[in-house]
Amino acid sequence: MTRAIRYTVVSVRDLLISAGPLAALAIGLLVLAYLWLDPNPPKTVRLATGPAQSAYDEFGKRYQAALARNGIKVVLVPSGGSVSNERLLRENKADLGFVQGGTSGGDTNRPLVEGLESLGSLFLEPVWLFYREDAAKKKVPDGTLASLTQLQGLRLNVGSQGSGVPLLMQRLFEANRIDPGTIVLSQLRQTPAVTAFLNGDIDAVVFASAPESLMVQMLLQTPGVKLMDFAQAEAYSRRFAFLSPVVLPRGIVDLAQDIPPQPVRLVATTTALLTRGDTHPALVELFAQAARDIHSPAGWFNRARAFPTIEQSEYPISREAERTIQGGMPFLQRYLPFWLANLVERMWLALGIIVAVLLPLSRIVPPLYTFRIRSRVFRWYAQLRAIEERRTEEPESVPDLVRELDALEQRVARVNVPLSYADELYALRNHINLVRLRLGATG
Repeated sequence: MTRAIRYTVVSVRDLLISAGPLAALAIGLLVLAYLWLDPNPPKTVRLATGPAQSAYDEFGKRYQAALARNGIKVVLVPSGGSVSNERLLRENKADLGFVQGGTSGGDTNRPLVEGLESLGSLFLEPVWLFYREDAAKKKVPDGTLASLTQLQGLRLNVGSQGSGVPLLMQRLFEANRIDPGTIVLSQLRQTPAVTAFLNGDIDAVVFASAPESLMVQMLLQTPGVKLMDFAQAEAYSRRFAFLSPVVLPRGIVDLAQDIPPQPVRLVATTTALLTRGDTHPALVELFAQAARDIHSPAGWFNRARAFPTIEQSEYPISREAERTIQGGMPFLQRYLPFWLANLVERMWLALGIIVAVLLPLSRIVPPLYTFRIRSRVFRWYAQLRAIEERRTEEPESVPDLVRELDALEQRVARVNVPLSYADELYALRNHINLVRLRLGATG
């Protein structure tokens, strides 16, 4: 049994040595493919969000928690809003960011920022125009505003610089032929603006935010505060491609207290998650997967699985995001850890090419193995033949030739070959004995 194991070890060892050059080539190609494809994403990524307590800020924390489960650290970069996020992406101070529809492009002549891609539209951001009922009564007896033209003479905060709201309101004012000089405009940040609004220093405030915003939730339930009904919401959506008409259903905020007491018509922009074109594809895939989990449930303004969507995007859609949104989680990631599944998914094509290259080359391994084994036997025939030729040429040297033949036989006895080649080894020994007989006859 021990000898059989020894012969097996010899056979395997020789096979491995014969296949060594091919294995070294395969490893080298794999290393080059890995360095070229760079399949593993960086462990840290920057996400531009928005002001504190905004919907962008809340969603940023959800993405942070979602990617942490796969070992990715999401650094939240606070900002003033959509315009700031677009600038942060352009200046490479963020890798991804929430950007409101109409911030770039839209129906204006402003070009889109090159090098940015969209991971799809995530959610609707209605335009929330809250106003104080007591201030509105100075304009209309019932204290209910029904048109933007009725804001003239009031104090209105249109959002801080860096957000997309000032630009949006400017377009709406132009569409209604409202001279901004007839309104006392301010651009306070969200928290100071709400504080001033509740204190009576401002008559109205405008947000473009998802209903998850804490400020929106609070103002919807504050006595003496009303939400403007955009009766011309459908017309706005026809004039501005980035706007959609939505309805805040009656009682959606609080069924028990019937808030709001009647449906409210609003206009809404669609917020997209933008990324730089050089962001690692695996990170884009992870964010797209998180978007499916975070934004697919039904909300105040959408049914389940309506978001994320790749339709009507102002920016080119990332291929990774499109595949993930339409196809869901890749097959391998359902059963393997993310890092391993991602490695296989991004290396399989390279592996296929390497196999295609190495398969023809692998045909040289069996002949090389055979040559390596047989050379252990055949190389002794040259010495054996030399002894035999000297027997004829130098008959007096037979005693020396016999000693050389004995030494040759001892060395051959230490030769190990796999059992399948043992016949050639025994043939060599027989030939040694044949030469020995001839030397004896000569002597």
